[in-house]
Amino acid sequence: MKLFFRQFVLFSLVGIIGTGAHYAVLITLVQMNLTGPVVGSIYGFTTGAVVNYCLNYRFTFNSSGKHLPTFLKFFAIAISGLCLNTLIMLWLTQQWHYLLSQVIATGLILVWNFLCNRFWTFREPSLAR
Repeated sequence: MKLFFRQFVLFSLVGIIGTGAHYAVLITLVQMNLTGPVVGSIYGFTTGAVVNYCLNYRFTFNSSGKHLPTFLKFFAIAISGLCLNTLIMLWLTQQWHYLLSQVIATGLILVWNFLCNRFWTFREPSLAR
């Protein structure tokens, strides 16, 4: 349980960095009128996913797995998270400001991504049995 909690905390801290990248892209695209909030969120989410993979591979899960299969699993989780994020944004931005909507979506996606990556992408061999 101690390892699980430690990994969740590290995953969350790494997520802050990835979320910073996500929000920077989102806000830049929306404020410069290059895209609407939903499309800007998709670009931001993708940027954040790449940042998160690199940092989680090395720091959170200290993975020794081969990059290609690990990255493909991670990106599959990111794509599922992107789909959930997009649906949440489509729904919430009809009622609330896009940044509040994104904060809510980010919290929900954090839990989804951690659990999926912990138990599938970066699963330790002892957990695979």
